[in-house]
Amino acid sequence: MKTSFISNLAMNNAMRMTIARGQLEIQQLQKEAVTGRHADIGIALGAQTSSSVSLNRDLMRMNTILDSNALVSQRLGTSQLALEAMSNSAQQMLETFIVANGANDAPKLAVMQRDVQAALETFTAAGNTSVNGEYLFAGINSDVKPLEDYTIAGSTPKAAFDATFLGHFGFTQNDPAAAGITVAQMDNFITNVLEPTFMGPDWNTNWSSASDTNITSRIRNGEVVESGTNSNSLGMRSFALAAVIGMELLTAPVTSEVREAINGRAIEYSGQAVTGIDNQRSILGVSENRVTKADVALESQIKILRLHINDIEGVDPYEASTRVNSLLAQVETSYALTARIQRLSLMNYL
Repeated sequence: MKTSFISNLAMNNAMRMTIARGQLEIQQLQKEAVTGRHADIGIALGAQTSSSVSLNRDLMRMNTILDSNALVSQRLGTSQLALEAMSNSAQQMLETFIVANGANDAPKLAVMQRDVQAALETFTAAGNTSVNGEYLFAGINSDVKPLEDYTIAGSTPKAAFDATFLGHFGFTQNDPAAAGITVAQMDNFITNVLEPTFMGPDWNTNWSSASDTNITSRIRNGEVVESGTNSNSLGMRSFALAAVIGMELLTAPVTSEVREAINGRAIEYSGQAVTGIDNQRSILGVSENRVTKADVALESQIKILRLHINDIEGVDPYEASTRVNSLLAQVETSYALTARIQRLSLMNYL
C-alpha cells in the first residue's frame, strides 16, 4: 500500500486560484448583465466578430449623420427666420413706396426715407446672421461677414453710389441742379448705370463678400442638399437697389414727374425683392423637408441595425445575473474552505 501526501499549502493555492477565476468571471458576468452584450466580443463570437464590427461601424456612421442633420436643421431653421425678416422688410418697403407715390412735400419724403432706412438696416442685420460662428448668407465663405452696412459712416456702397451719380450727372444727388434731370435721363441712369452696379460684379466689390457657391450637407448615403443660401441672390440685390433708390433719389430735389418715375422703379425693385427672397425661402424649405425625411429613414435603419447587433452580441441579462449569484455563492464557499484549510495544523492532532 502506497501513501501519497498532499500539503495543506497545495490545497490552499488551489482554492485561491479557484477564487481568482471566480472573481474574474463575476466581473465579466456583471458587465454582461449591465450592458446586455458579451463582455469579450472576440472570444464569444469568433468568426462572427467581423460582422459585429461592420454593423457597429455602420451604426456609428448613421448616428454621426443624424447628429450632423441636427446642425443642418438648426442652420436651415435660423436661415428661414432671417429670410422671413428680410421678406417682411421688403414688403414694408414696398408698402412705403406705394403710400409715398405722388408725395412731394418734405415731411412725407422724410418719413418715407426713415422707413426705408429702417427696412435696409433690418435687411442688413438679418443678412449678417451667424450660427456657431458661421455666417448663414456667405455661401462657402462662411467665416466672412457677407453684407456691408450702407448706413454707417464711411460705407463702401454709399461711397460707390455717390461716385456713380456724380460721374454720370456731374453733380451730387442733393445738388439743386438735380431739378433739371428729365424723366428719360433718370430712367436711363437707373436702368443702364445704377442697376448694373447691383446686378453685376460691382455688387461683390461694394456690397457683398459672399460666395455664389452655397454650403451643401450630406444628410444620408447618396443624398446631399444645399443647407444655406447667399446674399448674391437676385432678391437681395433688388432689395438693396430699391432701398438706395428710395433713400437717395426720391428725396433728391427733382421734379414731381421725375420723382413719380423714380417711385415706380422703386416699387418694381421692391416687388422683385419680395419674390426673390420668398423663392429662397421655398428652396430652403425643400431642403428642410428632405432633412426631416432623411432623419426618419435613418432612425428606422438605426433601429434595424441595433436589432441585428443585439442578435449577434446580445446576452440574456437575467441569465447573467443568475450566474453571478451562483458564482458569488461558490466564491463565498471557497473563502470558507480556504479559511479552514489555513487553520489545519499537525499540532491539533498531537
